[in-house]
Amino acid sequence: MNWLTNYVRPKIRTLLGSTAEVPDNLWHKCPSCGAMIFHKELEANLRVCTHCGHHLRLDARRRVDLLLDPGHQSLDLPRPLVDPLKFRDTKKYTDRLKEAHAKAPDGQQDALIVAAGTCGGLPAVAAVFDFSFLGGSMGMAVGDGFVAAAEAAIAREAALIAVPASGGARMQEGILSLMQMPRSIIAVQRLREAGLPYIVLLTDPTTGGVSASFAMLGDIQIAEPGALIGFAGQRVIEETIREKLPEGFQRAEYLLDHGMVDMVVPRAELKPTIARLLTLLMRPVPQAALPAA
Repeated sequence: MNWLTNYVRPKIRTLLGSTAEVPDNLWHKCPSCGAMIFHKELEANLRVCTHCGHHLRLDARRRVDLLLDPGHQSLDLPRPLVDPLKFRDTKKYTDRLKEAHAKAPDGQQDALIVAAGTCGGLPAVAAVFDFSFLGGSMGMAVGDGFVAAAEAAIAREAALIAVPASGGARMQEGILSLMQMPRSIIAVQRLREAGLPYIVLLTDPTTGGVSASFAMLGDIQIAEPGALIGFAGQRVIEETIREKLPEGFQRAEYLLDHGMVDMVVPRAELKPTIARLLTLLMRPVPQAALPAA
């Protein structure tokens, strides 16, 4: 029996009157603790469970609004070739893209959006993944977008904040998808040569070719609590090494304990934390003048 459908909703209808319609999305169930949370309460808490603190996934545009100061602008990204391999599995790749575009916000081309503005008053460019778009998979469009984000950061003398949320490379683009891994690494290297900060915020999930390239190359690695971060899945690893993996393996806290990330920061504290880091990296304290001899 579904107590929410069979008990709570009829009670609400009784209170509001038999003709009143009760929205289906009035409540949201936490995938961690199972608690039922009012939708508005969950959104007001940045999609963090008010009972157990579980961080639910956040859409890319809201993530940009969370990290950058008001007044930021979305950047136009290059348009790569569509379906260069004429790939088809159970359906055509072009059909999958059409379905993903139909569900995405207006103007979103692929699984990555890029915005430029400031964070705590300091220039910053944010490259944010949208997991709802084909699992945030990295194909040519994402690779081109990440390179464009790095170039925009260099041109603006701004920090680059990357926020991956991805299942890895996009299989429908084959080797062309895998080529985006070295391209993204070169883009990060260009940032370093320009002396600009590169901060990575690891969110749930960050896996596959994304974690094997730019996602683990940040000057500072930040992760959200409980985020799944790794390359291969746990079942694949266990079947390969024939051993049971430790409790919490591939979670943000486990990686923090083993030196793979620098800090685990709750969502509400992310912007002030990143702004403070950018202040330290981009506004060094001037050295005191030496007294005259």
